[in-house]
Amino acid sequence: MVDRLSQDPHVTSGTSDNALEVAIGRQVRSFRHEQNLTITELARGAGVSSGMLSKIENGQTSPSLSTLSSVAKALNVPVTALFREYEEESDAVFVKAGQGLTIERRGTRAGHQYQLLGHSPGGAIVVEPYLITLREDSDVFPLFQHDGKELIYVLEGEVAYRHANRVYELGPGDSLFFEAGAPHGPEELRRLPIRFLSIICYARDR
Repeated sequence: MVDRLSQDPHVTSGTSDNALEVAIGRQVRSFRHEQNLTITELARGAGVSSGMLSKIENGQTSPSLSTLSSVAKALNVPVTALFREYEEESDAVFVKAGQGLTIERRGTRAGHQYQLLGHSPGGAIVVEPYLITLREDSDVFPLFQHDGKELIYVLEGEVAYRHANRVYELGPGDSLFFEAGAPHGPEELRRLPIRFLSIICYARDR
């Protein structure tokens, strides 16, 4: 089966092809019942409206990853737990051009735009594929540090990219694979706009 990610930061209209939304809704409702929470109580804890939460539970919307993260936090479960019912049926993630899920990460405040291109709800290894775009209003940020390994592949533009004590001049077609625990990130934006794929892998138990 094919999985879909919503681009809209809030919701999109439900369709007949909504197996993912229905599966997520069932998981949310199940966790809520286990904790004896009303829709109003959970909605308040997650910072969403009761109407929104009701639509999520009924599989009538495609909630953003940030919304699901808030709901999962209010339920005190990992966000991946909300995909548990669906992951047994889904073995592929299909994202139409330009429809990756825009999310916030540490570099967002530096003007870096992140589009999540898929998710891995199960298994021992987490894989996070992103399309990252840097424009005129973006700033340098060579201080990222996180668990795992990362591969970046430049699609457009030119960037001086630092990893630990070395700086690499990267242009279209260039790639860099590295340990993500060392400080890394764009040190100088040579030619804008810059677009590159970033694929991060790390152990789920971290």
